[in-house]
Amino acid sequence: MQNDKLNLAVEAINNNQVVGIPTETVYGIGVNPYSQEAVDKIFDLKGRDEDKPLSILVSSYYDLQKLDIVSTIPEVVELYWPGPLTIVVETTKEFADGVGTKNPFSIGVRVPDNELAIELLKITGPLAVTSANRSGENDVKSNTEAEEIFGSNVTEYLEGASVHGSGSTIIDFRVEGGEILREGPLKWPPSYC
Repeated sequence: MQNDKLNLAVEAINNNQVVGIPTETVYGIGVNPYSQEAVDKIFDLKGRDEDKPLSILVSSYYDLQKLDIVSTIPEVVELYWPGPLTIVVETTKEFADGVGTKNPFSIGVRVPDNELAIELLKITGPLAVTSANRSGENDVKSNTEAEEIFGSNVTEYLEGASVHGSGSTIIDFRVEGGEILREGPLKWPPSYC
């Protein structure tokens, strides 16, 4: 059953559709980050401001190598992934408009602590993801809550619920040593840094 859902989610991503993705922070919706059509769908669904770029999820720390990252990332990040830590980095990789920023190219990246999400990401590669709520409304914690909001506008909902119920900690590594952009469940810097 779960494999069928996973296959349907992969098919939806390949067809530039929106998919519901469970993570440990909040329940999310995601799309192919290279497809302008797909990214536009997320912005329309959420009523999201164009000046609020989407981040991406990847399946592991080692996926960073595929993103042509220019910023220096401390090795300690690997210890917190998978987990509620998003890092903002400069890259030479170009995504669809609305994913990361341009001039220079930069992107928020995270490895979610959810087995099903990681399985999906291993198959699809990076996904542009945001919380499954309408902009300005409360975060959604499960696939059932997300489905109540978006219904059939999201093609496939992977089952799962968040543990934390709030967004990840965001650290900007475009700044030497890292700068906290948002406090989340993870405290930064680690006490042994």
